[in-house]
Amino acid sequence: MITKLLHTRYRVNDLDKTAHFYKEVLGLEELSRHTSPRGSTLAFFKAPKSDEQIEICHYPRSGEVVVQPDLTHLAFEVENLEEFAKHAESKGYPLSDGPTRTSSGSLIAFIDAPEGYEIELIERKK
Repeated sequence: MITKLLHTRYRVNDLDKTAHFYKEVLGLEELSRHTSPRGSTLAFFKAPKSDEQIEICHYPRSGEVVVQPDLTHLAFEVENLEEFAKHAESKGYPLSDGPTRTSSGSLIAFIDAPEGYEIELIERKK
């Protein structure tokens, strides 16, 4: 039986640009980077209060990564969505949608990562 989620993987064309986004814009910690036995370069990231990791994979032999709209997204909780939006925009990543108030009273917004993957930001109702 499965006991817990360890990580999720996103394959990208430009590992360094994506790693920079995850560290400098989202504020995630890069835990490790190495080459897998099959030759892909892997970087692992973690949000400050989470155990699960995000694996970013660069594997050119699989072909170019083309992310279709609305395929998938990662969701992160933020303390203050307005402050995060200002920070992200100062780094060249403005919100792509929102902020929008949900029926539960939380605020949500979206930002596009360098490869086109969507990132959801959630400020929970206080």
